[in-house]
Amino acid sequence: MGANAQTSVPLFVANSVLTAAQQNISAATGIPVFSTTVTRDAAFGGSNKVLAEGQLCYLESTDVVQYYTGAAWATVGPTVSKIAQVVQASVATQVQTTSSSYVTTTLNNAITPTLNTSKVLIVVSLPYSNAAGQDSNLTIFRGTVAGTNLATNASVGFGYVSGGTQGIAVQFNATYLDSPATTSATTYTVGMKTAGGTAAAFIGNAQGTITLFEVLV
Repeated sequence: MGANAQTSVPLFVANSVLTAAQQNISAATGIPVFSTTVTRDAAFGGSNKVLAEGQLCYLESTDVVQYYTGAAWATVGPTVSKIAQVVQASVATQVQTTSSSYVTTTLNNAITPTLNTSKVLIVVSLPYSNAAGQDSNLTIFRGTVAGTNLATNASVGFGYVSGGTQGIAVQFNATYLDSPATTSATTYTVGMKTAGGTAAAFIGNAQGTITLFEVLV
């Protein structure tokens, strides 16, 4: 935590004493400085829970100035996109399905965006196989497989695999830039389905990964 970072926002009432330390914080920064969104929200809790539209703050964790819109915090900067955080998860246990509806591959990951204006870049890679004479699909969901299918064509998804006459094994790769518009933890799940026969992810227990990048824009 930096020298100017606050952990509380004082609420002054009639005849209360304004200390030199409180004056110095205001004079040194001009706006409240907080380590993270967590300390910011805690500081504006209690009697200061209702924020005024136009309230400003600075976050050390992401080096941005934020303003309160009257409904949520939004960012003033940076003017150039940058990566705020990266999280990765992996699976290395083969999973099979004969389902004609999307089921989880068990590959999923969660990220908590710093800002509600942030985008999340999703990068998926996993070994996959499909039975001969059958077709199958893979896609990415925000949430579980009961959540939002991020593919433009939800039925087709992000990958269409044809088994041909002898079956096929491929490395499935997909990327997508999502706009979750939240600062709550957000899960992304890779799902698969088949038109018949058996489809398998992480064939031979080979590893697959899902990497999530928070992009400040």
